Amino acid sequence: MQANAGQTSTAHCDGAPVHYERHRPEQTTLYRLVLQHAQSFFAQTEETTGASLPQFVRDEFDAFLECGILAHGFLRLRCADCGHDKLVAFSCKRRGFCPSCGARRMAQSAAHLVDHVIPRVPVRQWVLSLPIPLRLLLAAQPVLVTPVLQAVHRVITRHLLDQTGFKADEAHSGAVTLIQRFGSAANLNIHLHCLVLDCVYRCTDGEPVFVQADSPTDEDLQALLHKTIMCWSVPRLAEPTPCQPQTRKSFRHFSARIRNF
Repeated sequence: MQANAGQTSTAHCDGAPVHYERHRPEQTTLYRLVLQHAQSFFAQTEETTGASLPQFVRDEFDAFLECGILAHGFLRLRCADCGHDKLVAFSCKRRGFCPSCGARRMAQSAAHLVDHVIPRVPVRQWVLSLPIPLRLLLAAQPVLVTPVLQAVHRVITRHLLDQTGFKADEAHSGAVTLIQRFGSAANLNIHLHCLVLDCVYRCTDGEPVFVQADSPTDEDLQALLHKTIMCWSVPRLAEPTPCQPQTRKSFRHFSARIRNF
């Protein structure tokens, strides 16, 4: 490994040099904005709403301001060959708005799914968008996200089985769902991104057999959406556990949008 005062150089297997530069969040516009205005934002929010922000929101800001800053902890690495030292600052590893940790987790998750989880078969992305009352409901009661996701998976799996002519005990599909909790404007918008195998695997005595499914039509999407609504909202309305009137109203008027790519 060769090093100079500014950066460390290594070599790829193809001989191309690789340079490591320490992330310096304190030089970014986002960091400076949060550092300068976070406290005034907390105060203004409390004055406007009459209540302070939840502690986990404050913790997210505090962790972001410490992420990648050497003064808040670091790891010292030393090359045994050339004796060069490199300081690597601790990261916050949060799931909020830290662009460094968010991008790292996104890249690692994508690599893991491609290399170790999803087989090399056609995959279709299904997106379920919810109306605003249900977004608020699921945000306030996260336990309800699971039955919604289960309903979506059951309906899509049943559709794939129908498309390929199999019964539930004759073939299986697979899916990975990423739960998105905000929109492009950083607004509260809980919606589901489902990566579903665009096929089924027929059960055999040996290895499962791949069977391709047809692409859904617009009519199929409308039918699937209706089945999803009925599969989730009707059982929830029938539950004996009392819920708030606005919750029941949201169930009765449950409408959503489902897309596929």
